[in-house]
Amino acid sequence: MRRFCEELVNHGVPLLRMQLAQRALHPEFGGIGFTWTRQDGLNSEYFERVDHKEPRNEWVQSPFFALISSGEAEYYSRFSSEDEARFPIFTRLKEMGATSYFAHWQPFGDFSQAQFDPDSPNAEGLVASWSFDGPPEEAEPCLALLRNVFGTLALVLAAAGNREMGRALLQVYLGRDAGARVLSGEIARGSSQRIDAVICLFDLRGFTALSESLPGEELVDLLNDYFGHVVQLIQSHGGNILKFMGDAVMAMFNLGTLQEDAQAALRAVAELGPRMRAVNEARAAEGLPLAEYTMALHAGEILYGNIGAPNRLDFTVIGPAVNLTARIADMHRAVERSIILSEDVRDAAGLDGADLVSVGRYMLRGVAEPIELFTLYQPET
Repeated sequence: MRRFCEELVNHGVPLLRMQLAQRALHPEFGGIGFTWTRQDGLNSEYFERVDHKEPRNEWVQSPFFALISSGEAEYYSRFSSEDEARFPIFTRLKEMGATSYFAHWQPFGDFSQAQFDPDSPNAEGLVASWSFDGPPEEAEPCLALLRNVFGTLALVLAAAGNREMGRALLQVYLGRDAGARVLSGEIARGSSQRIDAVICLFDLRGFTALSESLPGEELVDLLNDYFGHVVQLIQSHGGNILKFMGDAVMAMFNLGTLQEDAQAALRAVAELGPRMRAVNEARAAEGLPLAEYTMALHAGEILYGNIGAPNRLDFTVIGPAVNLTARIADMHRAVERSIILSEDVRDAAGLDGADLVSVGRYMLRGVAEPIELFTLYQPET
C-alpha cells in the first residue's frame, strides 16, 4: 500500500491521504485498517470485534459505513456543508488540507446486500478512500485511474490478507510453533521429528466440583480467565502451548538446548504462584468462584509432529516423556505440593535448579525405575 500511494504521487495524483479497511478473521479483533498520508507515511490500526456489541459511532458515522449500506461501489465528495455535517471525518480532512474525497468498495466472493450487515466492519471485502488536495478539478481526472487499478489492488491485498489470517488462525488454534510449521508445509500425516524439550502440564484443581455447581457461561469465563494468565506467562518465557484438555493445558519449552528449556520453564514456574494468587485475589474481590492449580514438569525426548486420520490431523507430541509428565501430575495429592518436577528437569537446569527441594523417590505406574521428584522452594515474602 505504501508503494502504491507513492507511485500515485509520482504519477501526478494530488494524493494527500489514503485509508483502507479490511476484515481480519481473528478472535481478538475484527478488522484492520491502514492509513497513508503524504506527511507521515503508513500506519495501521486494529478494530475490536463487534460481536454482541453496538458498533462504534466512528464507524457508523463514516463514509465507509454509508457506502456499504447503500450497496453502491463508490462515493465522491467535494466536502459540501451537507456532507461535512453528515461525516465528521470530513472536518478533520479539510483541516489537513484536503479539498475532495473518493471512496471505493470491493466485496469479496458472493455478495448479497440482503444478507449483509453494514453495522459490522468485519465484512468480507475491501474498502478504501483517497483524499486529495489542490483544486478538485485537478483530482477528478485521476478517479478513472483509481477505478482501473483498484481491482488489482484488492486482489493483491486479499491474497496477502488471507495468508495473514491463515497464519494468525493457525497460531491461535495450534500454537505459535506448530502453526508456523503447518504453514511452512509440515502437513503430511506421520511427518514428525524427535526433539528434546521440557513438557509442562497445568491443571485446575477442584474443577469437577465447580463444573457441577456453576452455570456453563460462568465455567467458560473461569477457564478463560485462568488459562489467559497461564498462557501469557508460559509464552512470555518462550514456551509453546500444545493443547487445551478440558481444565488442563499442555505446553512445552523447546528453546534450543535442554538446559535452556529447563531454565526457562523454572523461571515461568517461579512466577506462576504469585500470578495465581493475584488472579484469585482479583476474582475474590469481584465475588467470582476460585480455583487452585497444579503444575507438573518433565524433560526428555518427545516425538513432535502430525498424528491422526487423513482428513483430521493434530500437530502434537507423544512419547514416554509425555506419559511420564502425566504420571508426575498424578502425584500432587500424594506429595501435597502444587508444583512437581522430575529429576531430569533439575539436572538439566544446572545451577538454576538450586531452589528445588526433593519430595522423595517414587515408583510411578508404567515406569520401570524409581524417579526422584522435586518442588520449587519459594519463601513467603
